[in-house]
Amino acid sequence: MFVLDNWHEGANHINGSAGAFFTPIGLAGDFAIDACGGRTIDLCAGIGALAFHVFWRGHYARSKGEPEREIVCIERNPAYVEVGRKVLPEAQWICADVFEFDLKGLGHFGCAIANPPFGATPRAGNGPRYTGRSFEFHLIDIASDIADYGAFIIPQMSAPFQYSGVPCYCERKSADYLRFAEQTGIHLEAGCGVDCSYYRDAWKGVAPSVEIVCANFEEMPRNKPRSPIDPESEPRAPWTEKGVPPERQDAIIAEVTAKARAGIRFDERPAQADLFAGIERSASKR
Repeated sequence: MFVLDNWHEGANHINGSAGAFFTPIGLAGDFAIDACGGRTIDLCAGIGALAFHVFWRGHYARSKGEPEREIVCIERNPAYVEVGRKVLPEAQWICADVFEFDLKGLGHFGCAIANPPFGATPRAGNGPRYTGRSFEFHLIDIASDIADYGAFIIPQMSAPFQYSGVPCYCERKSADYLRFAEQTGIHLEAGCGVDCSYYRDAWKGVAPSVEIVCANFEEMPRNKPRSPIDPESEPRAPWTEKGVPPERQDAIIAEVTAKARAGIRFDERPAQADLFAGIERSASKR
């Protein structure tokens, strides 16, 4: 705790140029409330403030017989990794760039956490879908492919809401956030309600306005497990039983789909009414 509170990242490194600032320990402790989900990966971990609090927040759970939470920390600065391994030796530390390292090779995680460098900072690669300039959005995009859930500290102007330091919660979605959400399908939400402005003067050398945002990657369409059963097989079953040719089935589905996309209401029965006759008769017998 002493090292996390007193080790100054700007003493030997020009952190401002990289947009990298370590999370105040009080904010990291509150952040751990939103970081849940078993096996955890800390992206751009610094010296491990977030990972440290997430790990020790699980102390009570471990005392009740739950397995120890595995934590993997990824950090590109070897000096930070050297300190981090002393701060949290229980974690697996990897000195690598999150954009170059094969994160999928580490397996899947329950939770991804990060206080990524702020702004349009230099990087070796990009997120798989997002094409904008914000580092934090690229990192969240990457996290969505390796974890079920994510919790992140990002600049307030990048969040789709304002909560910290304002009278009340309000939505505010920037053009860059809307672009990020459209390209990735990721929607960021507020966590349990931590007012990050309380710790604004606890950062070293800066006083940024930030928010804690969370995302449920498991609910994203691209991450949902696909059913091995063709979704059209159920409605096609009665047609097949009646001997309706597959091409006729394709025609009715195409017609219904086209009308639905055009916003046409089905006040009248579709033209191929004979395909529904068998269904109507079987329903009337019940």
